[in-house]
Amino acid sequence: MQVVLLERVVKLGQMGDVVNVKQGYARNYLLPQGKALRANTANLAQFETQRAQLEARNLDARTEAEAVGDKLNGQIFVIIRSASDAGSLYGSVTARDAADIATAGGFSINRGQIVLHRPVKELGMHTMSVVLHPEVTIEININVARSSEEAELQASGKSIQELRAEADAAADFDIAELFEDVGAAARDENGAPIVDDRD
Repeated sequence: MQVVLLERVVKLGQMGDVVNVKQGYARNYLLPQGKALRANTANLAQFETQRAQLEARNLDARTEAEAVGDKLNGQIFVIIRSASDAGSLYGSVTARDAADIATAGGFSINRGQIVLHRPVKELGMHTMSVVLHPEVTIEININVARSSEEAELQASGKSIQELRAEADAAADFDIAELFEDVGAAARDENGAPIVDDRD
């Protein structure tokens, strides 16, 4: 099916382009969303008469999206979730979760604007893209942690695995010190081991 695009559509074309698409894609997405019209003579004539208005509307929307993008780009949002000791989440963080936390932070974003680069199933810092306009895409960072203290540590650049390794190393060091203290207590003043020969 041939359609004329009323706005830029990613991986399809620019405003005014006449493109071939599958019928289902046109009927279920492009036409209902107002992103395209069927490419017949009447619709092409209508598009040409409205072209200046559509371009002006697109420019206004893009300018507004760029202003929001300047404030939102690079923002870090914290999401608290339950996770195992190894850092695996019980569930996952979805585009809806990211949109909700950004909206709570004062930005109006819906889940359809969030692009997950990969599923978020572990604690840590995760980057997500936000499509504010077909021509404006920015990135936000989602800090997934078990507590606000853990989120602060992750924001400083430490991962859960590094924190766990440090805790394990500290515990091993404490155990080694304990055995050294016990061993030192069982020696006489000359450093020779004290032997208990009461048996």
